[in-house]
Amino acid sequence: MMAAAVTRRSNALRVDVPDGDAVAVSVVADSPVAKRGLGAKEDVWVAVDEGGMSGDGNRPLLFRTMKVKGSILHPYRFLMLMRLVAVVIFFKWRMEHKNHDGVWLWTVSMTADVWFGFSWLLNQLPKLNPIKRVPDLAALADRHDDATLPGIDVFVTTVDPVDEPVLYTVNTILSILAADYPVDNYACYLSDDGGTLVHYEAMVQVASFAALWVPFCRKHCVEPRSPESYFGIKTHSYAGGMAGEFMRDRRRVRREYEEFKVRIDSLSTTIRQRSDAYNSKNKGGVSATWMADGTQWPGTWVEQAENHRRGQHAGIVQVLLDHPSCEPQLGSPASTDNPFDFSNVDTRLPMLVYISREKRPGYDNQKKAGAMNVMLRVSALLSNAPFVINFDCDHYINNSQALRAPMCFMLDPRDGQNTAFVQFPQRFDDVDPTDRYANHNRVFFDGTMLALNGLQGPTYLGTGTMFRRVSLYGIEPPRYRAENTKLVRKAGEFGYSTSFVNSVPDAAIQDRSITPVLVDEGLRKDLTTLMTCAYEDGSSWGRDAGWVYNIATEDVVTGFRIHRQGWRSMYCSMEPAAFRGTAPINLTERLYQVLRWSGGSLEVFFSHSNALIASRRLHLLQRIAYLNMSTYPIVTVFILSYNFFPVMWLFSEQLYIQRPFGTYMAYLVAIIAMVHLIGMFEVRWSGITLLDWFRNEQFYMIGATGVYPTAVLYMLLKLVTGKGIYFRLTSKQTEACSNDKFADLYTVRWVPLLIPTTAVIIVNVAAVGAAIGKAATWGFFTDEARHALLGMVFNMGILVLLYPFALGIMGKWGKRPIILFIVLVMAISAVGLLYVMLHAPYTGEWSQVAVSLGKASLTGPSGSG
Repeated sequence: MMAAAVTRRSNALRVDVPDGDAVAVSVVADSPVAKRGLGAKEDVWVAVDEGGMSGDGNRPLLFRTMKVKGSILHPYRFLMLMRLVAVVIFFKWRMEHKNHDGVWLWTVSMTADVWFGFSWLLNQLPKLNPIKRVPDLAALADRHDDATLPGIDVFVTTVDPVDEPVLYTVNTILSILAADYPVDNYACYLSDDGGTLVHYEAMVQVASFAALWVPFCRKHCVEPRSPESYFGIKTHSYAGGMAGEFMRDRRRVRREYEEFKVRIDSLSTTIRQRSDAYNSKNKGGVSATWMADGTQWPGTWVEQAENHRRGQHAGIVQVLLDHPSCEPQLGSPASTDNPFDFSNVDTRLPMLVYISREKRPGYDNQKKAGAMNVMLRVSALLSNAPFVINFDCDHYINNSQALRAPMCFMLDPRDGQNTAFVQFPQRFDDVDPTDRYANHNRVFFDGTMLALNGLQGPTYLGTGTMFRRVSLYGIEPPRYRAENTKLVRKAGEFGYSTSFVNSVPDAAIQDRSITPVLVDEGLRKDLTTLMTCAYEDGSSWGRDAGWVYNIATEDVVTGFRIHRQGWRSMYCSMEPAAFRGTAPINLTERLYQVLRWSGGSLEVFFSHSNALIASRRLHLLQRIAYLNMSTYPIVTVFILSYNFFPVMWLFSEQLYIQRPFGTYMAYLVAIIAMVHLIGMFEVRWSGITLLDWFRNEQFYMIGATGVYPTAVLYMLLKLVTGKGIYFRLTSKQTEACSNDKFADLYTVRWVPLLIPTTAVIIVNVAAVGAAIGKAATWGFFTDEARHALLGMVFNMGILVLLYPFALGIMGKWGKRPIILFIVLVMAISAVGLLYVMLHAPYTGEWSQVAVSLGKASLTGPSGSG
């Protein structure tokens, strides 16, 4: 496989720097190991012959296109066709062998199987043509020097300093300020939707510490540029020629960072103590929250009061770091007072802006989507970069070249001007080694997204996405837009701010850099207007402009709106990963996260953003992909029903879903086996591991037995009552209360969402015990026993898929899986013995039956393990 990114330091020295003082230096650019890393997938992906030049002159191509080799792709497609034929034959056979003993059960199962087949088809059709596009940073550097790269506005959103620890946010901001991009051509905006003084003063601390951290990163080319992640790595790779000086600088910067962390961690205490001191002087007054300069904080107070509470406060815009000059500013040499030699390092910092929008009672603030739209408008007056990239507060830049890579797609001479956004995969830190709850989600990011890359492009995933600003304004792509078309179509479309409306045409100039502006009283008044709750009244914001409102998954529906206008998107994967973040490793938090995603998907289907009614500009297979994304939770209602069918088997000896049962099971085994065989091809071309694939299968079943049916229920309630669905914010992992890095993994937080899956486990454990009991009672070679054991295969499969959930609800006991195995064997044996006691034909034969049952219960579960 071609390198995902070509760095300009390919011949630099690499220094492995342990925590001690030892330094090992080796040249690695052309090593055999490096070559093997670059060519690891050459047996899967091949380059598409595109020629060396574009069709309009001698401008070089800025990315290369890769396709799956025919020896893999053709059998993959053929197997999909064969599976489709097998499903049709299976349905035909079932119709010819209608089960007259239990018509209602047969009808339900037949309906379920038809929906399974339809859902599988929706999921599989968009994967017919997976494509990989590889950015060529060397070509970008040849065509665009730093002075000609376009401007970028970087958006970061946060809400709660407790659920989203401030340390995550400050590290994200520091990694952005230290990115390898022309410092005068990008700006960073933090949206604090809680309006807390903690976040504001954290940004003041960031602005101060960045004056040391950013020059250090530039001088020594350190990676990654999030200090918490950088100093958390035991062995560092160093690209530079000053190893000794690097070690000294690194130790000093680390000490400074530890002091910085102490200041960040103590902000809440500091603010409260300061506020108490000021309030004590104003006896009888309100308990205000005070800033360091002795003025009252206009946002949310620690002790909330009128006009100073979370949902009711004034808007705030504060430029913490002004836009830098266009000329480099070299630092000072080392001295007695300053041990760092930055005399050859550009010490300028990008523009940094703190934003907290106005909130008033009676207005729907629209959560993240509303905050993003305010940032979009405010940034238009302060920097108005033609491109914007957004991050969640816990996603930091892991590869300093990450802001350059998407420019390879946006500026490519072939069709770059019609590319609306570039989506990066999400990668996560601090996930448990076995990835118990499929947090890495590699099947989706490296499989489904690559498949969509061969159509109109991947969907928007909420973070790590670079947009063309005008695409967010709801403006059509150039291919569908006549020359000299007015970008503002009607009065009031973007609100009634003349300053903002006048900025729209400039945003369409893709080569535009950021121009400094003077923040005077007039501009402050305009910014305040753009942040008011009432500004969007009567405008297109939230529907045809900006991020879309009233959908829990505002990211997916916003990407859909952009695609249906005819824009395309690109998928970009780099090594090292462009961005990294955190993921909830606690079972309850993970399920709540998936509940929000699945509930939001259903909201998309029952909205004006339904893929079925999109315009013809939406590619047919792209339409199918969006239809699948908005309906996938529905199928799980049938999966949950199948998982509860064993309840009937416990009470009936002759109740079958389909007759002849043996043939039915043979069909099922063949069809399911073909699905898994197709999955193996996808594992091959996507580059994921078998563990990634298996964890995805397991967590899908966990979701299908609890989360997805709950999302369907929520959607039904919304359709009936007309009331929206509230989804809680996912708490980020914190290690504050434990020395165990994965303490959250073994914490049980019981909520109703856990009940359905727990019930499914109980039912299927009981079914396995009953099946063994039947075999022991009737004899292992009778038809009844064979049918019972065939059904037991299904039950055992369900238990294997729900194994991570079972470990999760065991809490700290889940650290020893052998305990779960013992409990399962005992429970199965108990059910089997109980069945024999109730159904043994002769009491006198009890001892012989019990002996045979004991042997069966011991060999059954262990054989499945």
